[in-house]
Amino acid sequence: MAIIHHSVEQAKYFLNQNQVIAIPTETVYGLAANAYNASAVQTVFQIKNRPNHDPLIVHTHVFEKVFDFVTNFPSKAQILAKKFWPGPLTLLLKKKNIQNLITANSPQVAVRIPNHPLALALLSQLNFPLVAPSANPFGYISPTRPQHVESQLGKYIPYILDGGLCHIGLESTIVGFQEEQPVVYRLGSISITSITKTIGPVLIKNHTQMQKAPGMDFSHYSPKKKLYVGDISMLCKKYAQYKIGVLSFKKNYTDKSIFVQKILSPSGSLTIAAKNLFHYLRLLDDSGIEMIIAEYVPNQDIGSTINDRLQRASAKSIC
Repeated sequence: MAIIHHSVEQAKYFLNQNQVIAIPTETVYGLAANAYNASAVQTVFQIKNRPNHDPLIVHTHVFEKVFDFVTNFPSKAQILAKKFWPGPLTLLLKKKNIQNLITANSPQVAVRIPNHPLALALLSQLNFPLVAPSANPFGYISPTRPQHVESQLGKYIPYILDGGLCHIGLESTIVGFQEEQPVVYRLGSISITSITKTIGPVLIKNHTQMQKAPGMDFSHYSPKKKLYVGDISMLCKKYAQYKIGVLSFKKNYTDKSIFVQKILSPSGSLTIAAKNLFHYLRLLDDSGIEMIIAEYVPNQDIGSTINDRLQRASAKSIC
């Protein structure tokens, strides 16, 4: 079992020994390792069972440090960084001093500054940046609490830096650049509306054949149980012979086939729904049900990201 504690000094000790630990961010918990140590990075891939074609995000604590591992910082990228860092924005920039394993042999590296006090305190005390993909087995639901990490990866790592519940609960928005044209490669916690208000129009390539950025697999964030997304009442009738777990946006459903139900936000808040999404999916997945039925939320602001995660989480069930 991993030690779960809030000591930054302990986290620093393990990382300086080139070991892999879990750290909190505002989005999800990350599986962290020295980005400059090839063996430590390889261990991250092994622990997650992550394919080498899926690149990692490099984390640091201040804007100036980014220039240690990127060669070019487009003007619109700097505008985004100054507005949203620290925060759930990842920028895809031309790299230097970063090993190919991290970037899946791409000439670009994904970079962000997380907005969590313990993560920032830790990064400020290290002389290297950290890779920190979500601290869960590849393809499974992202962890938003230290207990999520312990339950699945605790036997593989020595330490989980306990930062409590992640206050956003969805991964970062990834923005890259084709020459000077901004491209959103992954929907995330910062809405497209907020991005375009800051730098103008963007291209959206959230699904692509080429893995240019982390977390772009069509099937991802998936529970072990089958998950179907659509009209809950209709799906409950269709699968009435099964023990059903329901994940609704704000409505309480009363179909007889429902064994357990989780409501993302009874008040209809998309922010609260985002914070609860992964935790509630895990609770349903660990309950005594046979399948999960969910519904899409209003497709606006962060709701678009919630819907993206639900679509990817259900992809294996509808293949």
